[in-house]
Amino acid sequence: MNGKRSFAIVGGDLRNIKLGELLSDEGFSVKLYGFEGVEINQKELKAESLKEAVDDADVVVGPIPCSQDDQTLHCAYFEDRIFINELFRQMNKNQIFIAGMINDRIKHMAEAFNVYWADILDREEMAVLNAIPTAEGAIQLAMEELPITLHNSNILVMGFGRIGKILAKMLNGIGARVYVEARKHSDIAWIESYGYTPIHLSDLYDHLGNFDIIYNTIPYIVLDTPELDRVRRDCLLIDLASKPGGINFQKAKEMGRKCIWALSLPGKVAPATAARFVKNTVFNIINDLGL
Repeated sequence: MNGKRSFAIVGGDLRNIKLGELLSDEGFSVKLYGFEGVEINQKELKAESLKEAVDDADVVVGPIPCSQDDQTLHCAYFEDRIFINELFRQMNKNQIFIAGMINDRIKHMAEAFNVYWADILDREEMAVLNAIPTAEGAIQLAMEELPITLHNSNILVMGFGRIGKILAKMLNGIGARVYVEARKHSDIAWIESYGYTPIHLSDLYDHLGNFDIIYNTIPYIVLDTPELDRVRRDCLLIDLASKPGGINFQKAKEMGRKCIWALSLPGKVAPATAARFVKNTVFNIINDLGL
């Protein structure tokens, strides 16, 4: 990939549209495909077909997350479906496919079509930066949904990964009483050192009735029927984890608990900022690979 690289942006949400426009503004050749019913400022970037978008591209950028059904690309603004195997069939060995949350099934598909891939969320810089708009969006959701201030509220953050760390810091900064659940004793120590109240996973059940808001960042079920029964009816549950999430949503609904599964927040609350993060990480991947 010598000289000025060309890009195909296929599927996704507002982040990918903003990414295409950003790359075009910087002088790169860009084609967008998989977007309908949403305004694109630079209409000339839209391709009429998948083939037109991909044919002359050096880099094909897909959605974050890549897929929700392991067969088609995640497309927030496209009534038709873009099958992943059809995209890979259009690509050649000199191109690279970059998307987020590329699971094993899609990786095997890429290998079958001899497509070189890179998962953008495997990059620490992207994962950390992506957590910032996720945390801001999570706070915005709570402010919109609750009749109380977050200041002086009792808020539990389940999980102390990238999102949990940033979310806890932001909540603490606006005066919330922040509790953080973790299972590692090292995380418990860090949580306490930051001035939050730590709760070990083994003790979580006994504390669940104390919160105005519970945020989950753990991508496996933690709050099931027994735990949900302990949660106050006026408590807002917000799940930020990828599938399958950390809350049994069906049980929460049946039990009258208000629960929101807030996926892909960066693309909804700060698409322009998120697009800049994606662009920088895409170029880091390309440069590190020597492409």
